[in-house]
Amino acid sequence: MLKVINLHKEFTNVVAVDNLSFEINEGEIFGLLGPNGAGKTTTIRCLLNIIQPDRGEILFNGSKEYDIKNIVGYLPEERGLYTKSRIIDVLLYLGELKGRSRSFVKERATYYLKKLGMEDTGNRKVNELSKGNQQKIQIISALISDPQILILDEPFSGLDPINQELVRNLILEFINEGKIIILSTHQMELAEKLCNKISLINKGKQILYGPLNEIKQKFGRLNLYIKGKNLDEGLKNFSEFETVDLYENYAEIFLKDHFNSKEVLQKLLMKYEITSFELKEPSLHSIFVMSVKQSGK
Repeated sequence: MLKVINLHKEFTNVVAVDNLSFEINEGEIFGLLGPNGAGKTTTIRCLLNIIQPDRGEILFNGSKEYDIKNIVGYLPEERGLYTKSRIIDVLLYLGELKGRSRSFVKERATYYLKKLGMEDTGNRKVNELSKGNQQKIQIISALISDPQILILDEPFSGLDPINQELVRNLILEFINEGKIIILSTHQMELAEKLCNKISLINKGKQILYGPLNEIKQKFGRLNLYIKGKNLDEGLKNFSEFETVDLYENYAEIFLKDHFNSKEVLQKLLMKYEITSFELKEPSLHSIFVMSVKQSGK
């Protein structure tokens, strides 16, 4: 178990992380979510021992004494590969830095390259690959030492849907081994599909925390999902609607506490060509947007 207790970090005139607490059990994918500048990167850097918190504790299996270098694999948002080196040499070097034998690292490199459809690229240089394939090598580098904790910062960046699925399968394979994953991403749809538990932070403060299904239940409201041919900004003027996420022919609407679904549908049909009308639990995206807005008031 990884446990964070009252983590606090300040920089000049800025509270980056404000008494943040959470715990992650083995076999869990934990979503560390928040808008830009929320404090996610500072939290990750504290977990990695890159910077020291002003106060608070980080415990792994109940102890403060652990070798962070050898138990954590880290995928930063920015790529950090040696671009003029051969892929296999980069992976061997990074794995051996973690104290793993060359044979161990080579076996895992071969396995992961094959899993990601890159088995013929080991002797190529990193800078010869597309951005998406460089991202896959970066992901392999985080996995190569078989860490107990995996921290992934925007792992799906630059990946097409097919490669997103390949990486998703790797993540699920890793978590099925009873490891811990911390996922930081702005892609709420992917976070919703993957995460067991989330912490949503804004301006350093934790505004939501817990299992995703419990968080949805706590909101206690259904969202309205509609499709239509002429949806427009006028949806935002409906008195029953709290927020509206509008796309070309689709809208996700966060409803206010009291509404009559039949009356709402009748009003919509008077103005729009509605082809689909559905009430269901809010998406993580809408919970994220609403919670951040409310915390900023």
